[in-house]
Amino acid sequence: MKQLWSPWRSQHIERVVEQPLSRPGEPSLFVRLAAENRDEENLILWRGQHVFVIMNLYPYNNGHLMIVPYRQVADYEALTPEEQCEMAQTVARCIRWLKYALKPDGFNVGMNIGKVAGAGIPDHVHLHVVPRWEGDTNFMPTLAEVKVVPEALRDTYRKLRTAIEALESDHEAPATTS
Repeated sequence: MKQLWSPWRSQHIERVVEQPLSRPGEPSLFVRLAAENRDEENLILWRGQHVFVIMNLYPYNNGHLMIVPYRQVADYEALTPEEQCEMAQTVARCIRWLKYALKPDGFNVGMNIGKVAGAGIPDHVHLHVVPRWEGDTNFMPTLAEVKVVPEALRDTYRKLRTAIEALESDHEAPATTS
């Protein structure tokens, strides 16, 4: 069997072991990142009234976005109607930005609610928007259990910020650039 090395993953694994992404009763990673004034460094692309959009640091595909409510709740039904509505509206925004910036052929949109469902941060519900391309399913995941992400996160971030600036000038919720 051949191996594909990704030493950057070990930093993530070590950090999660030493400092889990979230601990019961403490603010989640999302709450902590949203509170900082370092959006570009934290890969936060956009801020709305009730939710924000952040790039997944360990994406399934480049452009893998997460829509996160500012308020930390574990269950979708615990969101207010306003939070649910803004999440749904933000899905459309994300798809529009991704189409403009990356030109995918399709999308996966969904939530993993609860640890057993695959939620990496189970105490803070969030919605994933994953762009898909016709050729993005290849032999690597099947044979080698390896996913190839073809573009650096910071390059994708810049493309998406350009899309947001181009497409959001006529919308009410301000985009951030901190």
